Amino acid sequence: MKNLKKVLKKYKITMDEYNNILKIMGREPNMLEIGIFSAMWSEHCSYKSSKKYLNDFPTKASWVIQGPGENAGVIDIGDGMAAVFKMESHNHPSFIEPYQGAATGVGGILRDIFTMGARPVANMNALRFGNIIGDNDISKYQRYLVRGVVAGIGDYGNCMGVPTIGGETSFNESYNGNILVNAFTLGLAKTDEIFYGLAKGIGNPVVYVGSKTGRDGLGGAVMASDSFTKENQSLRPTVQVGDPFAEKLLLEACLELFKYDYIVGIQDMGAAGLTSSSFEMAGRSGSGMIMNLDRIPAREENMQPFEFMLSESQERMLICAKKGYEDKVVDIFRKWDLDAEVIGEVTNTGNMELFWHKKRVANIPILPIANEAPIYDRPVSRPKYLNTISSTSIDDLGKVNNQKAFEKLFDSIEITDKSWIFEQYDSMVQTNTIKAPGSLDASVIRVKENGKALAMSSDCNPRYNYIDPKNGAAAAVMKSGRDVAMSGARPLAITDCLNYGNPENPEIMWQFAQGCYGIKEACTKLNTPVVSGNVSLYNETNKVGIYPTPTIVMVGLNDDANRVLPSSFQKVGATLYLVGETKSEFGGSLYMKELFGKVEGKLPSIDYEQELALWELIIEANKAGIINATKDVNVGGIVIALAKMCVVSGKGVTCSIELTSSKDIFSESFSRAIVEVNNEVVFENMAKQFGLSIAKIGQVEESGFACNDILADVGAMKNSYFNKFQKVMEQNG
Repeated sequence: MKNLKKVLKKYKITMDEYNNILKIMGREPNMLEIGIFSAMWSEHCSYKSSKKYLNDFPTKASWVIQGPGENAGVIDIGDGMAAVFKMESHNHPSFIEPYQGAATGVGGILRDIFTMGARPVANMNALRFGNIIGDNDISKYQRYLVRGVVAGIGDYGNCMGVPTIGGETSFNESYNGNILVNAFTLGLAKTDEIFYGLAKGIGNPVVYVGSKTGRDGLGGAVMASDSFTKENQSLRPTVQVGDPFAEKLLLEACLELFKYDYIVGIQDMGAAGLTSSSFEMAGRSGSGMIMNLDRIPAREENMQPFEFMLSESQERMLICAKKGYEDKVVDIFRKWDLDAEVIGEVTNTGNMELFWHKKRVANIPILPIANEAPIYDRPVSRPKYLNTISSTSIDDLGKVNNQKAFEKLFDSIEITDKSWIFEQYDSMVQTNTIKAPGSLDASVIRVKENGKALAMSSDCNPRYNYIDPKNGAAAAVMKSGRDVAMSGARPLAITDCLNYGNPENPEIMWQFAQGCYGIKEACTKLNTPVVSGNVSLYNETNKVGIYPTPTIVMVGLNDDANRVLPSSFQKVGATLYLVGETKSEFGGSLYMKELFGKVEGKLPSIDYEQELALWELIIEANKAGIINATKDVNVGGIVIALAKMCVVSGKGVTCSIELTSSKDIFSESFSRAIVEVNNEVVFENMAKQFGLSIAKIGQVEESGFACNDILADVGAMKNSYFNKFQKVMEQNG
C-alpha cells in the first residue's frame, strides 16, 4: 500500500495492528476495509485499553436478565416487568458542537433502550464543565457550552416525550479543555418481550430502517478515541446532526414491530454506524452477511461505500428479519414515514461481503474484527502528584469561623440549585414522575404496570477520584446506592460511564485501573452488579487530562410507589436523627476546596457493612412507616445537608450536634444520613438491631436555621440557593 505510514496514522492503526489485519485478511486490505478495521478497533468501539479491567466486574444476580455485551442491561422488577437501562458518553462531540453533540447523545442512548423492546420512561444526565464564573475567555466559553449542551438535551428529550427526571452537574477547572456529557435512559419492557442484537438464520433478510444516510459523523468513533490538540480542534464535520421527530417515529415504529413475530434481532446504528451494527449482529451469532450498499437510502448525492459504512447519521436501525416477513417489516416503517429497504441477507460464510452495484468491494472475516480486537495491557504507574497531596491534613490549614465557612460553602456553585438547567427539561411528561429534579437525592418514577417505583441516582465526585482513584470510584457506587436507599428503594444494579484521560499515559492508565478495582469491590460488597456501561478515554487537551470521573447510575426498586420517601422536611416539630459516625475527614472535601483552594488529603474511610446497614435501616423503617423523610450527608457535611432540606421544604431547623471538633460539621464522612422520625422508640431500637450509631440532633421548625454555632435566615438561604446559578448563567458572555 502506498504511503502506508500516513494511512495508518490517519486511521489511528498501529503497525502491530496492521500486521494482525494482514493475518486476518490473508492479503492487503483496501481503503474501505482499512476504514472498517479502524472504526471497529477504535477505543470507542473495541474497549481495547479497558477490556482487561472491565472483564472482572461482577455482572450476575438472580434479578439480572441481561448484563454487559448487549445494547443495554436488563433487570427483573417483578410481575413480568423488566427495567432496561444504560449510560453513554458523548463528550468529544459535545465539546466541539455542544447543541448537536448533546442532542445526539440523548438520541443514541434512547435507541439503545428501545432497540431492546423497551419504551423509554426516564432520562438523566451527568454533566461536567470547567470554570463558569468570571469574565475571562475560558469562563465565557464554558457558559456557552453549558447553554448549548442543556438546550440540546432539553430539545431532544422533550420532543421524544421522555421525562428527564434527574442527574447531576458539576464544575471543575480540569474540564476546561474537555467537558463531559453522559446520558442515561431507562425503559420498561415485559420480561418475555426483550429483543437482542442478533443476525442469524441463513437467508434471513437484513433490513435498513429509519432516516436516510448522509455524510455527518464520518470518523466519529475514531475521533472519540483521540485527545484534542491544537492541530485537531476543528473537527466539526465529525459531529452528527439529530432529528428528534424522526426518532419519535422510529421509536413508535419499532414498538409496533415488536408486537409481531417478524424479526430475529435489531441493532441501533450508533458509533461507527452501519459498520458496528452489522459486524456486531453477525458476530454475536457467528454468521456471515451480505450487504448491498447501493440499496441504502442516501440523503446526499454521489455517496460512496466508505461513507455508507462509516457515516454516523442518526435515527437508524439495522434489522435481521425472518425470511418471508421482510415486506411486513418494511410496511410498518414506511407507514411511519420512515425509509426501509432490504439491503442484504445472513449467510454461512462467516464473512462480511459488501457489494456496490453488484461488485464486491470488501470481504472481511467477521469474528476476528468483531470479537478479537486487540486487548492491551498498557503500562501503569502511580501518579507522582499523589506523593505531594496525600499527607495534607485539614489541621495543617488555617482556621475559619464556622459561620463564615457555612456562608461560603452554601453559596458555592456546586451546592446551589440548578433549576436553570432542569427547568428546560420536561420532567413530568408520561405522568409517572414521583421525585423530580431538585427534590434532592434519588429521582423516582412510578411503574404503573405493577404499582412499584424505580429509583435512580447518578453520582461521581471528581475530587475524591483525583486524590484516591480506587476508593473514589467505590464511593461513587456507595453514594448512588445511598441516594436510592434514601428514597425507600432497594439498590439493585448499576450502569457506568468511565471518563478518563489518555490511556497511553501510564499514570492515567493507573487511575483507570484503580477506578475499575474500586467499582468491582463496591459492587461485589454491596451486591449491586454492573449490567451495562461505557468507557470514554482520551479526555484531554494539549496533554492536560480531566480528573478521573467514573460516573455511576444506581437503579433500585421500591415495592410500593405510595411509600417513596422525600428528602426534605415534612412536619414541624418532628425529631431529627443523625445516623452514622462523623469523623474529622476532609480529604477532597468542598470545605478544603472552597476555603483553601486545595484538592488534597486522604479520602474518608469506607465501611461497606455500615453502608449496607444504613440502606437496610432506611428501607425497613420506611416499610414500617416510622420515618417521614431522609437525606444523605454528602458534600459539605451535616450542616449543608440540613440547609438543603430547609430551603427545599421551606421549613426551619434547630440542631445541636456533638462533634470532636466544631468544624466537623463540614466533614464528609461516608455512610451517614439525616432522618426525620415520627416514632423515636421504634426507630432507635431498629437502628440498634442494625448496629448503627445514631444521635438525636434536633427538630423541624416553622422557620429559622440554627445548627450548633451557625445561624441563618431561611429566606436569605433560599435566595442564594435558588438564584445564584441563574445569575451566573445569565451574565454577559
